[in-house]
Amino acid sequence: MKTSEFQYELPQELIAQTPLAQRDASRLLVFERKNGRIAHQQFTDIIDHLHPGDVLVVNDSRVIPARLYGRKPTGGKVEILLLEEQPDQTWKALVGGKKVGVGTEIVIENGNSPQSELLASVTAVLDGPQRIIQFNRPIWDVLYDVGHTPLPPYIHTHLDDPERYQTVYSRPEGSAAAPTAGLHFTGDLLLALRDKGVIFETVTLHVGLDTFKPVESELIADHHIHTEWARLSTETAKRINEAKLAGGRIIAVGTTTMRTLETAALRSAGINTTLRNISYRDAIGETSNM
Repeated sequence: MKTSEFQYELPQELIAQTPLAQRDASRLLVFERKNGRIAHQQFTDIIDHLHPGDVLVVNDSRVIPARLYGRKPTGGKVEILLLEEQPDQTWKALVGGKKVGVGTEIVIENGNSPQSELLASVTAVLDGPQRIIQFNRPIWDVLYDVGHTPLPPYIHTHLDDPERYQTVYSRPEGSAAAPTAGLHFTGDLLLALRDKGVIFETVTLHVGLDTFKPVESELIADHHIHTEWARLSTETAKRINEAKLAGGRIIAVGTTTMRTLETAALRSAGINTTLRNISYRDAIGETSNM
């Protein structure tokens, strides 16, 4: 399948740059598969399309302020995007800047504290702009003071309230980008769905910035797919399988939830249990990243 088959025109002016004041006041497009009919509604109308016994599965990962700004001792600017935490205060990261090789030290902006300044040192060079960096102290102690929320490349405005880039049910920290399909749910809407008999389940997939990586290969099959950390608990898998056997629908909120469930299902008959690092190619047996 050629990449060109997926090309389409998206007018820039139709990409919302700021969130609505009310999350669930956004628009909802409804496509009826049985007759091909398309309807434009409000997101609160989703309650009319879900039935008792349906299982609504969401990704509960929380976005971290993964973008850091710093300078080299020479004064050169450096931008760091944290991707994956590793042992001993090290991270896999995208590092933007000139001549950022092994041994380069970076002073993080606004990283001063009564204890010490926050420093990052490059310990390994990976593919392209990817680096392994090590901090001089635990980054979690100061991350919310020095870090910035990464926004998708198609958003060009400043985010006044970082909480608007979090889902209301976000819990475990780890994503560098939000699972955006869930941003429209409010606490009241979730309660209304529960009252109707809709079952609410969660998975965790920490979204990496590679999710925005453009597909540049001519053939889709030649595109290198990144791996992501994901978790589907045994209890959740059991309830999803039971609901499906009982005739209920399994509804994934967003592509991050979908690829978590799809990976688990393709590995076994039904939904498998605990996942860790996953990719779609892993699911269909081309690689193994467990």
